[in-house]
Amino acid sequence: MTRSAATPAKIDFKTQDKALYRPPVGSFVRIEVPPMSFVMVDGQGDPNQAPAYRDAVEWLYSVSYALKFAMKAEGRDYVVPPLEGLWWADDPSSFVARRKYAWRWTMMIRTPLDVDVLRFSEAVAKASNKRGTAPQSLRLALYEEGLCLQTLHVGAYDDEGPTLAELHERIMPAQGLTFAGPHHEIYLGDPRKVEPARLKTVLRQPVRAR
Repeated sequence: MTRSAATPAKIDFKTQDKALYRPPVGSFVRIEVPPMSFVMVDGQGDPNQAPAYRDAVEWLYSVSYALKFAMKAEGRDYVVPPLEGLWWADDPSSFVARRKYAWRWTMMIRTPLDVDVLRFSEAVAKASNKRGTAPQSLRLALYEEGLCLQTLHVGAYDDEGPTLAELHERIMPAQGLTFAGPHHEIYLGDPRKVEPARLKTVLRQPVRAR
């Protein structure tokens, strides 16, 4: 069956913006990341133990799917993109050393750029009917990273440490670069369905010249 000319194709950001989601395994490459719109929630603490982390992720998906179905009703359907996270700590070594209790994070899911405050508010209201009071930091925001180094990590999240240490201690200094924002991860696999050794995660670091 052929697609009707009047029916627009469903947008899939992972296909549309392949360079952002498909870096090579085993090496860091430079990429210029454009401004993108996200639904975001902030928090802190070990993501495996902090109740706020699970709550944040559930709210992000609830609002993101409410947005998707609202836009689909307008004839502009899209695939809800993967979960992403910004991670940092007051002591940067806490992240590489996996001292998770010291982590701060912003979890987020991308939206089309034309999602506005009104659509977002309506999606939050719809999600609130099932979930109750939204996290105080839940928001729609434009995020721009600019120049970044990124790679694809295959394996368990806790095995990222050596790769990040290599980036921070050798690759960035060798290229005359320093940090320009928090560590960024994009989760291409679902840990509930994929064994840890096969998980795929984009590791991205915004950088600038020293």
